[in-house]
Amino acid sequence: MLYIQNDFTNSYFNQAVEEYFLKNTDEECFMLWRNEPCVFIGKNQNAMAEINIDYVKENNVRVNRRYSGGGAVFHDLGNINFTFLTNKVENQGIDFKKFTLPIINALRELGINAEFSGRNDITIEGKKFSGNAQYYWKNRVLHHGTLLFSGNLSNLTAALNPKPIKFEDKGVKSVASRVTNISEHLPKPMTVLEFRDFLQTHFMKINSIDKVYEMSEEETCAIQKLVDEKYTTWEWIYGNSPKYSFDNTKRFAGGTVEFNMEVEKGIINAIRIYGDFFGERDVNELEAALTGVKHAEADVIKALEGFEIGKYIANVTLEDILSGLF
Repeated sequence: MLYIQNDFTNSYFNQAVEEYFLKNTDEECFMLWRNEPCVFIGKNQNAMAEINIDYVKENNVRVNRRYSGGGAVFHDLGNINFTFLTNKVENQGIDFKKFTLPIINALRELGINAEFSGRNDITIEGKKFSGNAQYYWKNRVLHHGTLLFSGNLSNLTAALNPKPIKFEDKGVKSVASRVTNISEHLPKPMTVLEFRDFLQTHFMKINSIDKVYEMSEEETCAIQKLVDEKYTTWEWIYGNSPKYSFDNTKRFAGGTVEFNMEVEKGIINAIRIYGDFFGERDVNELEAALTGVKHAEADVIKALEGFEIGKYIANVTLEDILSGLF
């Protein structure tokens, strides 16, 4: 087994590292890594329904889509992530316990009584500190999980608290749970980096690994190519959301405005704007301009360039319209 040294903290790059080693080596691998503040949504989730769009935008929180399933999670530098890449045994089904047991055993060495819980979580005293997900590619298995060590739980709550907008879709919904930090349960205090180093030493010892694997310049270039062409693109993050209906009602100076949209692959297929407002021009012109446009703020702004919004909905601005559509 290889222990891959990864000190990068860019979430898009770290996603691409996983994919690169999953698909370009037959070696079994283990990796520990951290991310600057970001949100990860599962492969089958609707990005718009899982995150607080205003919060992540205002706080420069990166939004990422995983290629594994499961729910949305928040990462920051107080969170350690772990990845196992293994070769699949014939007739092996989804097995979360196999990959979480080494984590549980490591924590018990530190005096923490952690337990596997439910479908894919690890808990301490009934509170979740680790969520896990898996992805299968050919004969390879990727298992990754989070370890909340000293994460900012207020930021976690804020980032994963979507605004009260009605979404109807078939996307997998995240389930709220009580969470805790590992650091709160340690008999002796340690920093997040000391915890990471402890885990590294523990796993290298139990797997008889005597040196770390450092990525070459050629590998980092190939990984960066994945970042640029896939993981940072709107098509990957938002375009992969399942088909959804979107309903939102806002009250402005000009009256109540209701927004109803049908969105597929991130594209607005149909939109209705209605309410008790007044206007000189027919709001159908705005609806026509937005049909076929990405459900992305920059694209909506571009589509509505040249429109005097107040002539369609009295005393309403473009900023008001954006607040209703996002």
